[in-house]
Formats: sequence, structure tokens, C-alpha cells
Amino acid sequence: MTKIIFSVCIAALSTSVFAQQRLRDYGIEYGIFKTGKNNAITDVAGVKVGHVTLIEGNDIRTGVTAIIPHEGNVFQQKCPAAIYAGNGFGKLTGYTQVCELGNIETPIILTNTLSVAQAVDGIVTYTITREGNENVKSVNSIVGETNDGGLNNIRKRYVTSQHVIDAITAAKAGAVAEGNVGAGTGTQCFGYKGGIGTSSRVLPAVYGNYTVGVLVQSNFGGILEINGVQAGKKLGQYSFKNAVEDDNYLNPDGSCMIVVITDAPVDARNLERMAKRAMLGLAKTGGIASNGSGDYVIALSVCKENLIDENTKYYTPVLLHNDAMSALFEAVIEATAEAIWNSLFTAKTMTGFNGKEVKALPVDEVVKMLKQDL
Repeated sequence: MTKIIFSVCIAALSTSVFAQQRLRDYGIEYGIFKTGKNNAITDVAGVKVGHVTLIEGNDIRTGVTAIIPHEGNVFQQKCPAAIYAGNGFGKLTGYTQVCELGNIETPIILTNTLSVAQAVDGIVTYTITREGNENVKSVNSIVGETNDGGLNNIRKRYVTSQHVIDAITAAKAGAVAEGNVGAGTGTQCFGYKGGIGTSSRVLPAVYGNYTVGVLVQSNFGGILEINGVQAGKKLGQYSFKNAVEDDNYLNPDGSCMIVVITDAPVDARNLERMAKRAMLGLAKTGGIASNGSGDYVIALSVCKENLIDENTKYYTPVLLHNDAMSALFEAVIEATAEAIWNSLFTAKTMTGFNGKEVKALPVDEVVKMLKQDL
């Protein structure tokens, strides 16, 4: 049996190494704000991403993606955070404590539905073994998931806690590998191969020069739209087609994990408002947050002045006024939509469990559609 395990795909490797062509590489630009240098969540200073990609034989198509918020000890310097459920058919751990306290204290891990327990164990091990955490006796692990059980033999639960630790320790700044990597290895989106995608926006100076970065794990259905073009309908691949055209049925269910990170000085309340806008970005792509979809947004701020050190007596953050939030809302919408499109553009056709094949988005055909519509 041929054994191929990309056990550590380091985020800082250039996209050319992965032969990735993203939306903008085809001359298609979306939104009004500029992207960061890498058009990735890592454009927010200090943020790192690591993948463990597991591909073996005919039935292992899964992995882990780790997002590290900043370069310090996250447990000792917690990040203001919020979580919003667009549709709650999912298994996101750590949700209630984030809602109660308004912060996160661990890296964020994405994996498959039946590997959440292993991911929690990996985060706990990583956290309690870090220098400075010798007395830690409670860890609120943040683990999100989507179900890759179509291409991956998910019941075998191939992901281990060590894979999670490997993804965390491999995390790097710079360009982020996308498509069939990490937690996106076995996912599907709009009937095509989905995966990991990322994008960023940098606000103009008048709005503070703040950066917003988004990373997604796309695994959901709907009616694909790209930059306003109804690509899914034109391609004949969309949910509810059986009712509309009396043809093959495409299940709209699935999930999308969305991670939003900014360096803007905002608190948990306004981070929740930003998280809600990420769902507007998902809607821009044709996602509908169907009944069987787990669509969660984790939003956090890594503004250094506002990191939470509980060893101090008072917490005195510097915060933007509500009136300053609208530009950040727009940035979240733009970066979320483009991250999802990037997950589709970079994903490749994959064959997996029980011989199931999921084809890649027909990018050349889609680009032709988009350019005709410009």
C-alpha cells in the first residue's frame, strides 16, 4: 500500500511550492479594501498557522489545522474573543466559557467531527507543558470541526493528540497552504472539493490601518456565487437542483468553521458583532447555513495593549468606539468571502474512502464566467 503522510505542512512555505492559484491570481479582485502582504490570516502580526495533513491508502483523508493567535503564552496572555453560531449543528468545544468570560486561552484547532476529543487532549497537553503553566489545572480548549466522512473513513478516528501538538509546533507566519491540507484535507464545498482558505484586509489610514485576517475550513452547500456571479447555477451544480430542474440532488448540509483575527483594539462585545458579519461573507458565496450545517465564527483581537494578564489587579483596555466598527465589518465580510473562494480555487480533485471522488471546481470555466461578467 502506498503510504503518503504529509505529517507537517508548514504555513510559511510559499504558495508556489504548493502550485496554488488563488482567486486573485486570475485577475479577479473582490472588495474595496486592500489585502495584506500574503492575503492571509497571518498578515495580522504574530499570528501563525500550522497543518498536519493525513493522506494514506484509500481511506485516510483528514488532518489538523492550528491557529496560534500571538507569539507569547496564550494562557498567560489571553485574547479578547467571541463566538457566534450562524447555525449550531456542530461540536465546537470551549464555547460557553468564551461567551461567559469574553476571552480565549489556547490556540484554535480545526479537525474532523469525530476527532474533537483527541484535539482537546492535544491542546491540554500542549498548554500544561508550556513554561509558565506549571500550576494550570483548567484549560478551555477551542476546537472546531467539520465532517469529512465522505472522503475520509471518519469512524476510524485517525487523528491523534500528537498530530494536534505537531500542528501547533509547526505553525509559522507567512503564506498559508490552502486547499487539501490540514483540517481541509477531506472536505467538500458546493459539491466540489473544499478545504482550507484564507484572506485578509488592511483598513486605510483614516480607519486606523488595522488588519483583519480570516481562515476558513469549507465543507458546506448552497448555490455557489463568486463576485456576484451565480457560478453554481451556471455550472449546473447546486443545492435543491432536484426540485428546480428535476435532476440530481445535492445536499445543502455541511459546515464551515471561520476564524477571524484582528489587531484592532476591540472587546468581546464588538468581536461578536464582527463575527456576525462573517456570516454575511459566507452568504456572499452562496452559503445558506442549512439545517444540518455547523457554521461557527471564532473572532479575537490580538491588540497587544488589550491582551489579558490575570495576574494584574485591573484590566484597562483601550477600545474603539462603536462608530468605528463599520469599516471592520466590511473587512470581515470581504475577507471571509474571499477565503472561502480561495479554499475552492486551491483545492484539487480527490479520491478517497470507498472510491468516492470529489472533483475540483472547474476553475478555468469559472474564471471565464467571471471575466465575461466584469
